[in-house]
Amino acid sequence: MTRWTLPLPASGQPLLLLARDALYPALAVLLTAPLLAFITLGELKPLAQWQGTDVLAEGGMAAMVGVWLVYVRASRPAGRVTHWLVLGLAAMLVGEWVDALDEVWRLPKHMLWDNALEALTPLGMLALTVGLHFWRQEQRVLACQLAQRERFFRDHRAVDRVTQLADAGYMAQQITLERGLGRSGCVLMLGFDGFAHLAREQGLQAADRALEAASLTLQLNLRPQDLLCRYAGDRFVVLLPGCGLAEGECLAAELQAALAQLTLNLRDGRRVRLPVRHALRATSGTQPPEQLLLDLLQAL
Repeated sequence: MTRWTLPLPASGQPLLLLARDALYPALAVLLTAPLLAFITLGELKPLAQWQGTDVLAEGGMAAMVGVWLVYVRASRPAGRVTHWLVLGLAAMLVGEWVDALDEVWRLPKHMLWDNALEALTPLGMLALTVGLHFWRQEQRVLACQLAQRERFFRDHRAVDRVTQLADAGYMAQQITLERGLGRSGCVLMLGFDGFAHLAREQGLQAADRALEAASLTLQLNLRPQDLLCRYAGDRFVVLLPGCGLAEGECLAAELQAALAQLTLNLRDGRRVRLPVRHALRATSGTQPPEQLLLDLLQAL
């Protein structure tokens, strides 16, 4: 199946960055110019002729598209997806803005340029659709990259700042989901011995670097279907779906060995390795997931 792509010229990326920086000044011109044209060339309609519903609808739509545009521009890096999304929203904004002005001012009938500008709305929708197509492709790639960090649903509020892993609450939800689907599996908790002392001695920045390195090490050694979360402190919790206790113990030993081989670079130049412990439980049963995780923590 041929993928739908629009190639960029060799200088495409610098052009996208330039267009990104020029977005707001260009929009200011594109929104101000029609307003001045309506004021100069048109006639303000009497208030009695205003259709309140149309004015609110067209003006509200222009305002909402502007808000969407600001959010997309502020939350995404420059690139092909952002380019098409911003281009579509910008065209829709100008078209809706002119449509709203047309509800308030009356232009001479021989002037048709406002109708031409209103046509930017459907053209913007088309460009936005192209951007959403490329965004879908981007999300499929990101979903593969995040396969070991999230399963079935996404909640950015559960993501840990240091390790970029989901938290214990997310893991508890996943255990509940596994039970609801009637699936068997194991949940594994791993942690370092002496990590708290290391954090006090070396500081939080060194501890954060160690936790980040530990999370990457675990992800490299997990199966594609496994889920890794950070429980608290230096404790990591792994969901092993479709895994019995015997197989889980083998996987736990492999992960423990990989983590035990991790060399931590300290700020004083020393390189140390910390002992690692683990605890394993089956996800089946009626015990609340939160209590199951607490039992693992106590067993560790």
